Amino acid sequence: MSYCVNCGVELDASLKSCPLCHTPVINPAELKKAQPDFPYPKEKGQVEAVKRKDLGILITVVLSATALSCGLLNLLVFTKNNWSLLIIGICILLFVFSFPAVIYTKLSIYLSLLFDGIAIGVYLYMITYLTPSRRWFWELAIPIVLLITILVEIFTFFLRRLPICIISTALYIFAEAAILCVGIELFVRRFTKSPLRLSWSAVVLTACGIIVVALVTILSKRRLRDAVQRRLHF
Repeated sequence: MSYCVNCGVELDASLKSCPLCHTPVINPAELKKAQPDFPYPKEKGQVEAVKRKDLGILITVVLSATALSCGLLNLLVFTKNNWSLLIIGICILLFVFSFPAVIYTKLSIYLSLLFDGIAIGVYLYMITYLTPSRRWFWELAIPIVLLITILVEIFTFFLRRLPICIISTALYIFAEAAILCVGIELFVRRFTKSPLRLSWSAVVLTACGIIVVALVTILSKRRLRDAVQRRLHF
């Protein structure tokens, strides 16, 4: 026996609607069968991955259009200085950085890092057209970029050729940080024609030297290395 959900009148089992208020009669069992138990589709869709070639074409077109449009604006509209060289240089940097990751993945990591250093040098040289002198480029920028490129190449070589752990990686980082700071201070002093001696970089060199000696000691003693790795959970 069933009743109308709207007016409450008793209904015959064969009725499709209430004879009094004409409300449709719905069997709950049939309603449950009509509705799926899981409201979402069971089949999982998959978005097609973007191909590297297409992504490389997109990056090349966007960067080329940006560089070309800024160059034309600088040439035809805003002609007071060569400001477009900054934008063009950034586009060149982004293209060089993305080239081994998107366009040509088989390029050697060492060549990729070398090209990155060259691209940074080219960008800094383009900046010289906006400065009254290029002395800072040849005596300061180029030596620092060259030093950083060499240190990054050496760091990459160690990571790829030698046994790697967090302790050894930290050793390479602190050692190269000391060399970088010493080199930067000497280059700056040479550029400013100051006496070639260490001041602030000596503090960095001392601190990094102590850490390097401690890390070398840990790496050379297996028991000590294992104890440190267990206590630091790596």
